Amino acid sequence: MKLAITGGTGFVGSHVIDLALAAGHDVRALTRRDPTERPSVTWVKGDLSNRDALRELVHGADSVIHVAGTIKATNAAGFEEGNVTGTLAMLAAATAGGLHRFVHVSSLAAREPKLSLYGASKARAEDLVRSSGLDWSIVRPPAVYGPGDKETLELFRMAKLGLMLMPPKGRLSLIHVDDLARLLLAMAAPPAPSHTLIEPDDGRPGGWTHRAFAQTLARAVGTKAAILSSPSVLLRLAARADQWIRGSNAKLTVDRAAYFAHRDWVVQPRHAAPQALWQPQIATAEGLQETAAWYRAQGWL
Repeated sequence: MKLAITGGTGFVGSHVIDLALAAGHDVRALTRRDPTERPSVTWVKGDLSNRDALRELVHGADSVIHVAGTIKATNAAGFEEGNVTGTLAMLAAATAGGLHRFVHVSSLAAREPKLSLYGASKARAEDLVRSSGLDWSIVRPPAVYGPGDKETLELFRMAKLGLMLMPPKGRLSLIHVDDLARLLLAMAAPPAPSHTLIEPDDGRPGGWTHRAFAQTLARAVGTKAAILSSPSVLLRLAARADQWIRGSNAKLTVDRAAYFAHRDWVVQPRHAAPQALWQPQIATAEGLQETAAWYRAQGWL
């Protein structure tokens, strides 16, 4: 396939490109910064507000995989620009370019739009995709981890220190970034179902309790960390402290704390991917060990 990919320099997008190249696909990817040269990747300089760049991005493509989005912003306008306006611009470019297949990367947070500004913006973006008239698919990943991720790195570092502060008691689903990337590529292919919503995970029925996940992560790091469930109010205080200390580089914002505190981030079986199309291949325990080893090799852990 000839693929047009947004967010290709980010965590998920870079893994999508890696697997796409390994499968022999041609890739054209959007970037806001000077990219590293890679065989078979045509980089298009620009962002989601640049119509000329988006026109060039989709030219001649068979499918769009729209990964780009904003996960942290200081206000609603920041999420609106990154997740809603950006998605609308990408849909317009795909429509004008005559493309039909459009794979949109959303988030489980869209399922609870009243919990956070982020979730609300992802829900509005989904509405735009559904009404686009394109041959669309929406993928709502749960918590994504894997080599290169800087968001879950904080949890690994806490585990190494021997104390893990987790959200209030609840459950979550997980997926390794390479399993997610394989699904996105499968959804971009013509035989894949369209007008469908998929919530993928690692295949663990009922997901993980926060405690079981923390214990498994600590074993991956090689420790037996103490695990503390933080009340919602403590999460919000920690978020305010993180934003005060690290400013725009804060990992835990007040908005993120709002949906971290939710007790049910488990994928819904009725939204599972067709088994003939895709199944997870990486068990979370092994995936976490692989990720910890990668962090160590990079000097991050």
